[in-house]
Amino acid sequence: MRLLQVNFTVDQIRAIMDKKSNIRNMSVIAHVDHGKSTLTDSLVSKAGIIASARAGETRFTDTRKDEQERCITIKSTAISMYYELTENDMAFIKQCKDGSGFLINLIDSPGHVDFSSEVTAALRVTDGALVVVDCVSGVCVQTETVLRQAIAERIKPVLMMNKMDRALLELQLAPEELYQTFQRIVENVNVIISTYGEDENGPMGNIMIDPVIGTVGFGSGLHGWAFTLKQFAEMYVAKFAAKGEGQLSPSERCKKVEDMMKKLWAHTLPFKRFKNIFNAFQNCLFVQKSCNIVKYFYNLK
Repeated sequence: MRLLQVNFTVDQIRAIMDKKSNIRNMSVIAHVDHGKSTLTDSLVSKAGIIASARAGETRFTDTRKDEQERCITIKSTAISMYYELTENDMAFIKQCKDGSGFLINLIDSPGHVDFSSEVTAALRVTDGALVVVDCVSGVCVQTETVLRQAIAERIKPVLMMNKMDRALLELQLAPEELYQTFQRIVENVNVIISTYGEDENGPMGNIMIDPVIGTVGFGSGLHGWAFTLKQFAEMYVAKFAAKGEGQLSPSERCKKVEDMMKKLWAHTLPFKRFKNIFNAFQNCLFVQKSCNIVKYFYNLK
């Protein structure tokens, strides 16, 4: 979703506190050193609280001296941010809402196993969990631990694959290799969810993550960029829609974007005659296009 950067005031925060349907409480959980605090810095920067140039290095939520010195989160720290969504993005929110402004209460929690109690405390006061995974290291031991804690507290997770810049700059993964990495991480997270979670008919419903429904993001917290399938689907809808994006109503545009998201991730769709898995992975439009764009910005050939 395109977020409008807002330098908010105390009065704005106080006013939106009365709109309970527009308040989101989120915990950021992950294995140690997977980039939680750095990613939080980028979100804080988007909200206009700190300068963009300092995002990723400030460690805004590490307020204690020992946290700054050791570059590790020890205590859970909360911060409130104000975001505004565009009219088109509002069509994707199915829940009840009151206006386009949202108050996000974000809690950056520790990733080290010794501070698991801080993670539990953070989860108990939030509605959702942003699970950050280093796309190079993959799902680690503490990733499973914090996911299990979230499910035990009946918190729905969404996944953020962080440090995508490392996969392209350091490992120089080809698009098909990167796609396999993404798929493996998604599958590993879903295995953990299915192991410790409830049945789909339970109180939480289906909490499996899926890039097609927008519960998986990709990006780099250090460099301040991220995207989902939705951003690329919107570009294709704008290009191929018969009426043109400007004439589509928000609901019509939402439906077209959702259909396009399914096609972008369905890597075997364009060439069904290929049986070879390698060729199938090559045909994932989303990964190919995202790699090309990221490489362009990093001046890679």
